[in-house]
Amino acid sequence: MMDMRAYLEATPLGGRLAPAELQELQALAVERSFARGAHLVAVGAVPTHWIGVIEGLVSLSVTHADGDQTMLDAVGDGGWFGEGTLLKGLSWQFDAVALRRTRAVLIPVSQFRCLRDTSLGFNHYLQDLLNARLGALIGTAICARHAPLEARVARAVADLAQRSPPGDALLRLSQAEVALLAGTSRQRANVALKRLAEQGLVDVVRGGLKVRDLERLTAASAAETIA
Repeated sequence: MMDMRAYLEATPLGGRLAPAELQELQALAVERSFARGAHLVAVGAVPTHWIGVIEGLVSLSVTHADGDQTMLDAVGDGGWFGEGTLLKGLSWQFDAVALRRTRAVLIPVSQFRCLRDTSLGFNHYLQDLLNARLGALIGTAICARHAPLEARVARAVADLAQRSPPGDALLRLSQAEVALLAGTSRQRANVALKRLAEQGLVDVVRGGLKVRDLERLTAASAAETIA
């Protein structure tokens, strides 16, 4: 198991920072583990950290007055969340809940703001992160309104694959989690995954999924039909 300091150094974020910036980040960062169902953050709380997922899966959602929930995003291995909230100086506008046991790295708000004010590399990383998140949210909104089931499942898998650490061969995502992210039942998600596998886009393997062709999978997520 990779420790937190080695993890930070191996991430795309670590590659953007100057050596002194990375060392300070490693010194100030804190690792925490969360059980399945535990809140990493709760609506209305004052943010104290920027949060990265070392390994695990976290849902970002809001709960409406009638009790219904809307999932805004899911963050898997190598992902980060909360930067928009910190940049705007707001309280948390969503709940972040571990969908399975999750290891997270917490960066103090003061260090986040220091890097934001002083580090060109950090700002380039933030720009890429926010651009990817915006693209994913726009795609999800379009997909939710118009796409068939297979496209919604392709979108759920492609979004996490695009934000996973470069070179990761295995996307640690169960079929039940795919169903949750795509807003469907496990049985229907399984049927959709089989169709995507028949198209040569993914492989369903022990421990998760392997994306065979991310470019085609992303295109399939925007398709009105999948052949």
